[in-house]
Amino acid sequence: MYPTTYRYTRDHEWIMLDGKVGTVGLTEFAQKQLGDIVFVDIPPTDGQLEQGEVFGTVESVKSVSDLFLPVAGTIKEVNDELSGEPELINDDAHGTWLIKLQVADPKSADGLLTAEQYEAYIAGE
Repeated sequence: MYPTTYRYTRDHEWIMLDGKVGTVGLTEFAQKQLGDIVFVDIPPTDGQLEQGEVFGTVESVKSVSDLFLPVAGTIKEVNDELSGEPELINDDAHGTWLIKLQVADPKSADGLLTAEQYEAYIAGE
């Protein structure tokens, strides 16, 4: 169910690494918990952000939730499609990215959850 090429956080973000570039999104579990997402806010940032730092918010019909960085790095690109079509996350959470990140240390993703570990984690939620 969850892509095995991704790593996952306990805050329900996923990251897919390609060398030093990380693509970050919201997990399907988070999307289902939030309900219909109606707004995504990722403000522009300069400089490096630390692992676990808030990089934006998603707003659903139920609540507003912070987005946390899975690994330290510098945001290089924001998915601008989401400003006009936040519902893309509702349609395909694992296929819709939020940001692309220049990762400070790709090995830091090794400390994140595998798909199997994440599935076990959410089963206990």
